Amino acid sequence: MNPLSALLDLSAAEKSERGLEHTPHEIARQPGTWITTFDRLQARNAELSRFLSEAGVNGAAGQRPTVFLIGAGTSDYIGQSLHHLLRTKWQCEVIPVASTSLLPDFNEYVLPEKRYLWVSFSRSGDSPEGVAVLERALAEYPEIGHILVTCNAGGRMSKAVQRQANCLSIVLDDATNDRGLAMTSSFTNMVLAGQILAHTWSIGEYESILRALVGAAEAFLPKAAALASQLAQSGYKRACFVGSSVLAGAALECALKLLELTAGKFQTMTQPTLALRHGPMAALDRDTLFISLISSQVQRRQYEIDLLREVGNKDLAGARVAVATNPELLRADADFVLTPGTKEAIPDLYRPVLDVIFGQLLGLFASIHYGLKPDIPSPNGAISRVVQNVDIY
Repeated sequence: MNPLSALLDLSAAEKSERGLEHTPHEIARQPGTWITTFDRLQARNAELSRFLSEAGVNGAAGQRPTVFLIGAGTSDYIGQSLHHLLRTKWQCEVIPVASTSLLPDFNEYVLPEKRYLWVSFSRSGDSPEGVAVLERALAEYPEIGHILVTCNAGGRMSKAVQRQANCLSIVLDDATNDRGLAMTSSFTNMVLAGQILAHTWSIGEYESILRALVGAAEAFLPKAAALASQLAQSGYKRACFVGSSVLAGAALECALKLLELTAGKFQTMTQPTLALRHGPMAALDRDTLFISLISSQVQRRQYEIDLLREVGNKDLAGARVAVATNPELLRADADFVLTPGTKEAIPDLYRPVLDVIFGQLLGLFASIHYGLKPDIPSPNGAISRVVQNVDIY
């Protein structure tokens, strides 16, 4: 039995005692929830197409809106995992903007006489920064169009956009509204919703990508769980995640999951692949676990393999892990190569929902290793499921 299945098979009493009622299940069920999310958005395809057309997304090239992808923390990393896909498919400028930056710097981001579409992501819909920037935009810039992607129909953001002519709300299935502290299935399902939005006018093309993602994730989960469990018990104190393009967004989320679920006992850092050499590499040592999300695109992969070799040649990490689709190219350059082992080709633009599963599982098993409760891993209350106590000015 793989380590994840072993957790799922614990008695209800033991799960409750160890803080394992939600997080393992929420990680494991992701492939099934992706199908539900696709079906839900596919049923609204005509509505989505109409709204995006009215927002100008498929209009004349010079008149299309600038799209902001807005969120805080993990929800910000959703935008980091989507912007290149949306830019490619919609052929307009798409910019990830953290609500934690947008709130204090609002006037620097919103330019007069410019057309905007804001896509906000929030598991709870109650993030104070997200609520504040949405309410301010609705009040001061009523011409801005808004799409809200959330897992909670009762959140304040959901209520704010109700009956607003230039707003559209996408509420995902309640099963994606993670009950554990760490966002896992909510992250991948909101990324998936963004991928579906990118394919509003090519939904049939995306359906085949979805099938490949589901099959790959089902094969990936037990392999990733086995390696994550092994590495979590190996004595590493730090982890460095790197990736390129949208996989840099997935690397950010992997690092955050490991940090959150271990209450900071496992220190993490992340950089885009080529940026690591420009100073941050100084933080690597033999206590560091180095994880590279390896591109399936040839040019990017060459840079990533070169970095794996350099880290190995300089003896800068205790172990190098390559998360990839083609293991044969990496055998000599990584200590561990993790792949789904399926034959479906999945372009990088769609891989964040798959690759991030390893970071989620590493965080889960490291949390257990440190004697924490993964559902509530912050014993001193430093972080909470929904950020609280933020004064809005």
